[in-house]
Amino acid sequence: MSTPIKRSALGKGLESLLPSRPAVVPTIAAVAVEAPSTGKPLEIALDLIDRNPYQTRTHFDDTKLDELANSIKASGVVQPIVVRKGEGDRFTLITGERRLLASKKAGKATIPAIVREVSNVQAMEMTIVENLQRADLNPMEQAHAYQRLSRDFHMTQEQMAERTGKDRASVANFLRLLKLPETVQQLVATGELTFGHARALLALDSPEAITAAAQKVLALNLSVRSTETYIQGLINPDSKPKPTAKDVPAQDPNVREAQDMLRRTLGLKVTIDDKKGRGKVIIEYSGIEDFDAILTALGQQPA
Repeated sequence: MSTPIKRSALGKGLESLLPSRPAVVPTIAAVAVEAPSTGKPLEIALDLIDRNPYQTRTHFDDTKLDELANSIKASGVVQPIVVRKGEGDRFTLITGERRLLASKKAGKATIPAIVREVSNVQAMEMTIVENLQRADLNPMEQAHAYQRLSRDFHMTQEQMAERTGKDRASVANFLRLLKLPETVQQLVATGELTFGHARALLALDSPEAITAAAQKVLALNLSVRSTETYIQGLINPDSKPKPTAKDVPAQDPNVREAQDMLRRTLGLKVTIDDKKGRGKVIIEYSGIEDFDAILTALGQQPA
């Protein structure tokens, strides 16, 4: 007599009554039509993903992108990208543009992606926060990102600071970079001038003065500290204290005598900078005749 099927089995669904079989990975077509916001990665066709309209990065290092592409060829995409539903069967990227571009370079047809239901504001915030956390933005890219949050979504500096994990003063300093002339902004974007250099230049009151000072800073390869000193000198040219008699160290009498003797012998201005028996002798000349006189005094015949 056959054993009746237990009623409890009926509650398990058809899967419990059928032989076990490997799970079916959603096809690209199925994913394109129905991509639930489950938080689980799905394989989505690369040609169905549009680039992020809120992307704040304008430059991607080609060498590093090639390195990532080679890694993806060997090991695949380790961390899924994040997308949201677009029009029709398309998706819009939220975060992971480097992985998306590198996957295309690697010749991949699909990429693991997590589908999120987010608003425009949330999508832009996620993009900015990801880039800021990875330190992938140059100062001007950060400045334009904050400007977009302010302009497009009417966020205050306090709100931007809260959403991105920065302090309000930092947000304000980045936004101030947008007051720089366009040519100087480009120098900051390419790294020829640092954020510190840019902040110092902003103390000047005209685009022309800022541009001229930036060129001087580049020509002299000034550090940030030296740039700050230079800018303050431009703003307050008479503020630098003049040395007084008591500020000038007394010269050793023997050194002074030797200095006077050389001046009389050469008939030129001679300065001896002596520091405890070590230093340098500076002889100033104003023409070829003076130079020949120095050579003659040193026992050399002029050429």
